[in-house]
Amino acid sequence: MNNQLRTQLLSAQKRAYTEGVFENINDQWVFFDEETDEAYPLEEYMNNEISIFRNNRWRKGILVEDGKLLCGSELIFIMDEDRVRIKKNLLYSLERLLDELYDDAFYHFVTALNGMDFSIYDCIYGYNQLSFMTSDHLSGTNFYIFDNGEYICSVHHHFNQKEKDHNRFEFTLNTGKKIFIEKLLS
Repeated sequence: MNNQLRTQLLSAQKRAYTEGVFENINDQWVFFDEETDEAYPLEEYMNNEISIFRNNRWRKGILVEDGKLLCGSELIFIMDEDRVRIKKNLLYSLERLLDELYDDAFYHFVTALNGMDFSIYDCIYGYNQLSFMTSDHLSGTNFYIFDNGEYICSVHHHFNQKEKDHNRFEFTLNTGKKIFIEKLLS
């Protein structure tokens, strides 16, 4: 697996975006989250990836100024009631884990999570023990909680890198269902 395949797997994740509309209220741009009906000032999304629905397709860009989206080299002005989707950020601890996993363990972790109808963007809590370790002989457990709106999934990632890269993932749903995946790098 190469970086392109990792990117494709990550880009196919469900619930990777928050969808809603932009509105200009009293000369202030506001984002209204479609799911929660909450309003957020546009400044909160500065320099974030945003897709705007124009001409029956999504155009991806970066919010660079209040009311302006940079799509490649083109500057698009946001209009009142524009449909948008804003790329969610991953929890830092989960992002670090995904970066640290070897390809095989990465693939099995993400596909197992997806197979239970969870997305990496459903992560609501993460603790990455690897972030606090400095030794070449690393072993411990990372903890992650995912919520897809219907179920909760707890993931324990046991790792041991003393002699070989050893990853064991324990997925436990709130229904009691459990899945175990163990990957060794030989």
